[in-house]
Amino acid sequence: MQAISTTIAIGIIAFFMSAQVSAADAGHTSEAMQHAGEAKAHGEMGHAKDALKHAKESLGHAKESRDDHAASHKHMDEAIGHLEEAIKHAEMDHPGEAAKHTEEAMKHMRQSGH
Repeated sequence: MQAISTTIAIGIIAFFMSAQVSAADAGHTSEAMQHAGEAKAHGEMGHAKDALKHAKESLGHAKESRDDHAASHKHMDEAIGHLEEAIKHAEMDHPGEAAKHTEEAMKHMRQSGH
């Protein structure tokens, strides 16, 4: 039952995070946000392997977004740094710490304005 509730919550979080992104720039930033939300949720649930998978997906999209939007470069660089830390911690089986870095990455993605 908790897994179902968590899955629903992840979906809702991903929806609202992606809704904050304007339609014109919805591409990679939206994907990065969605995967970061998934990584954070899995980290908080103690699922390091799933957190790692989604953090890597988010990182790839964040790098693409940074390249697409040079003006928001600084925040996307910060987001990328935190996602790389999230990946390291997930690989070391530290899902809680991975979730913290993913959350910081998400803050910077939001601040990037895309």
